[in-house]
Amino acid sequence: MAKIRDLLAEVCLGGDEISAGATVKPFPNFVADSDAAVLLRAIETKGIDEHTIIDVLTSRSNAQRQDIAFAFERLGKKKLEDVLNSVLKEPLKAVILGLLKTPAKYDATEMKKAVKGMGTNEATLIEILCSRSNREIKEMNKVYEELFKKSMLSDIKDDTSGDFSKLLCALAKGNRSEPSNVEDYSLIDSDAQTLNEAVQQKKGMDTAKWISILTERSVPHLKRVFQRYNSYSPKTVSESIKEDLSKDLRCNLLALVQCIQSTPEFFADKLSPITKGDLKRDVLTRIMVSRCEIDLLSIRKEFKKKTGKSLHQCIKAATKDDYERVLLALCGGDD
Repeated sequence: MAKIRDLLAEVCLGGDEISAGATVKPFPNFVADSDAAVLLRAIETKGIDEHTIIDVLTSRSNAQRQDIAFAFERLGKKKLEDVLNSVLKEPLKAVILGLLKTPAKYDATEMKKAVKGMGTNEATLIEILCSRSNREIKEMNKVYEELFKKSMLSDIKDDTSGDFSKLLCALAKGNRSEPSNVEDYSLIDSDAQTLNEAVQQKKGMDTAKWISILTERSVPHLKRVFQRYNSYSPKTVSESIKEDLSKDLRCNLLALVQCIQSTPEFFADKLSPITKGDLKRDVLTRIMVSRCEIDLLSIRKEFKKKTGKSLHQCIKAATKDDYERVLLALCGGDD
């Protein structure tokens, strides 16, 4: 069992490492077999005990949930994901099944949903690719191909076009430079100057240079570049994008810049329509599932700062029943 646990921890991108911004953390004195038995009883009880299912799975880390799923299959002779898929109803089902997937598998399935069928969900594609690390993107690519027998890059190319496609493909390679302890002031200045010169082109903004720099440089480096940019331009980087870029790429580059500057603020903005009841359920579900073990606490703080309301209270006002219960559990408290 220990070897299985170690392997799954690697697959889960860090196992039980605790992020300072996490609202869901590893459960102390965890015993997978005991949790599996509790879930089996909750499923087999008359009417299904959704509350127990929610309470168990939202108070365990992703690596622990993988152990529970393994123990459940050994105990019940069926896959936990398959059983819950058949007994739970939406919208609770989407959250619970999301929690049972490894982060890479969850991202891969969300990416597939965004490119298949009629119309591309550009916002989902840019949200995921902007906010994941090189390691997460490479693992996502690997799992995507295993699940769908086609590379994620190929699906993106088939379903998008123009500069937006170039931006997504650059991000999907996961080749951004890793942060360094040594600041390259010469490169910071050169990149800021290049971005400014690319805006001044008579034929329109040189988007290729912007895409190259924004997708290849490390995040700390780019933060310095954005500051230096103001030495060459009276506009901020975001203002230049808004005023000088074509509409099809504008929103997506702005999202990338915001995510580079502050990922929690980026997600707080994504969640802010909930205050008016306008937030799509799939967006709310995805953010709560994907960020609860990373930076949801920081997102909550940014959300309160931006809206003047707590995410906890907004979820209570916008949702109900078991969907409300599971989201509040992931939210991890009120502000």
